[in-house]
Amino acid sequence: VCYKGMFMAWQLFAYYPDLADERYISALATVHQRYSTNTFPSWSLAQPFRCIAHNGEINTLSGNRNCMKMRETRLGCKQLGDDLSDVIPVLDNKASDSACFDSMLEVLVRAGRSMPHAMMMLVPEVFGVKYHISTDKRSFYEYHSSIMEPWDGPAAMVFTDGRLLGGILDRNGLRPSRYTITTDGLAILASETGVVEFPPEKVRQKGRLQPGKMFLVDTVEGRIITDNEIKSKVARQKPYRRWLNENRIELRGLFDTPHLEAGDPATLAARMRMFGYSREELKMVVSPMAVNGQEPVGSMGNDAALAVLSDRPRLLYDYFKQMFAQVTNPPIDPLREGLVMSLMSYIGKKLNILEETPQHCRQLKLPHPVLTNEDMIRLRAVKRGDFSVHTVNTVFVPNASDPTLGLEQALERVVEDVRRVITEHDASLIILSDRTADENTMPIPALLAVSAVHHGLIELGLRGEVGLIVETGEAREVMHFCLLCGYGANGINPYMVFEMLNYLQQTGELPGELDPTQIADNNIASIKKGLLKTMSKMGISTLRSYFNAQLFEAIGLNKDLVQRYFTGTSSRIGGIGLEQIARDVQRRHTEAYSPRRPGSLELDFGGEYHFRLDGERHLWNPTTVSR
Repeated sequence: VCYKGMFMAWQLFAYYPDLADERYISALATVHQRYSTNTFPSWSLAQPFRCIAHNGEINTLSGNRNCMKMRETRLGCKQLGDDLSDVIPVLDNKASDSACFDSMLEVLVRAGRSMPHAMMMLVPEVFGVKYHISTDKRSFYEYHSSIMEPWDGPAAMVFTDGRLLGGILDRNGLRPSRYTITTDGLAILASETGVVEFPPEKVRQKGRLQPGKMFLVDTVEGRIITDNEIKSKVARQKPYRRWLNENRIELRGLFDTPHLEAGDPATLAARMRMFGYSREELKMVVSPMAVNGQEPVGSMGNDAALAVLSDRPRLLYDYFKQMFAQVTNPPIDPLREGLVMSLMSYIGKKLNILEETPQHCRQLKLPHPVLTNEDMIRLRAVKRGDFSVHTVNTVFVPNASDPTLGLEQALERVVEDVRRVITEHDASLIILSDRTADENTMPIPALLAVSAVHHGLIELGLRGEVGLIVETGEAREVMHFCLLCGYGANGINPYMVFEMLNYLQQTGELPGELDPTQIADNNIASIKKGLLKTMSKMGISTLRSYFNAQLFEAIGLNKDLVQRYFTGTSSRIGGIGLEQIARDVQRRHTEAYSPRRPGSLELDFGGEYHFRLDGERHLWNPTTVSR
């Protein structure tokens, strides 16, 4: 029985008099009083109370919804029957975070998992190598990390299946959860200790839940089950450790000591111009990352023009802004709370989440999403019958009369090539590569390519069949990597960065005491730190939950472009479309391979950070300062 009301708490018993009737007896009850902080009270946002009561926020909700949509074509189990039309879509995009979590939990439980098992999947505790945890529990969590991403955020959950009643706290412990056990066998778990008052002599035990821990009461057995007991039982019900050891794919030499790449010095400058590099960017962004091992920090504010208002061709990344946690969604400190954060992920075929088999974890494990050029060689050399790797080129031939048509047809061709490789060659991993771009072909913007493929495969019901690696010369800043991961990339190889750093080291523009290996390692470390910092602004702890979350707002892209290639992204002011993007790509390509004027620089200075007469326009310039 569920009682709800849009009124003050003290009005509840007057409105529902049966709750005050002494004849009304129950072994368990869950109660939640919602205090609306960032939305107005409404029935549509009321918690459903089928399985849970929830205090807090699910910061990863966007990614959870999108990932579940990818999995729906694979759903199936005998417990739910052959016809799942009344189950799909599992998550309602208009429902609250609590309602979506409740729906996800109910599906997992009705498909055969126990309530504690399902809660451990959805709200896993930290299980990294630096965290003290039993081998069986670590294996359980790692196995399920290849199936389900965490539902992460500051959350205290109470759950029940009618027999078991329990509570669980998020991995960071960002919501209070305290329990009291009385001498007459009553157990109360609440946000505060004094929710129900008892004489001190009646209190047998009291305490608080630790981050990621579970409190469980079995009303049939009449006892409290400790966190260690229930999790040990669940973790050993199947041989998860053996399944991982026998099926997890870890390629020899992958993510080994990184190195720089010499590349072709004759074409390096032209290719850098084609991908929009500038001298200022090398000096103020790329070089500090390679020297210091962290993203460069500047002062607050930016007086340069928005990308849509700029006179210069801008990369597509510049049209997006990262969202951030607001009101009661606290951000995380990635330095002090680094123990709970993770960039690890599994890529490959995602099987039916309603089942558990050894094949579910037959995926490639990536400790982080940044791959070196040597890693790409090793991936392409994979010769396994159960894990095939294929490359799809993301370049197109310029069309002077109609740039839009050339780019649009290229995107359709890329999506079709990916579909064909999946259906005809049973690909497990696809590399989207613009390495073949030259004086005759132009690179499709990497963000546009990966998002088009990602959403195209979702429409075809094939996204869960394959992992996507982006091999691009565009990506060099942390924001670029965040956007690529947010729109579907499981891994990124910024091959031009390693060529460029090799050139800078040989020309003496980097400190001589740094060897090539240290330079490459510093660059990768800076990207990893930047990813963690960006994720933390949304209160997200793991890359698995950030993947496909699209936690960005488009500023300056028109509605048709966003709906077609960046489906689900907020874009409130409109702006350019595919035609202008194609013209910007063509303009950079023309400047890259046109004969250089005598005395001109190999690379344009830029002017994004420092004012230059022929650079980006700034609000503060010599004219405005003089006046």
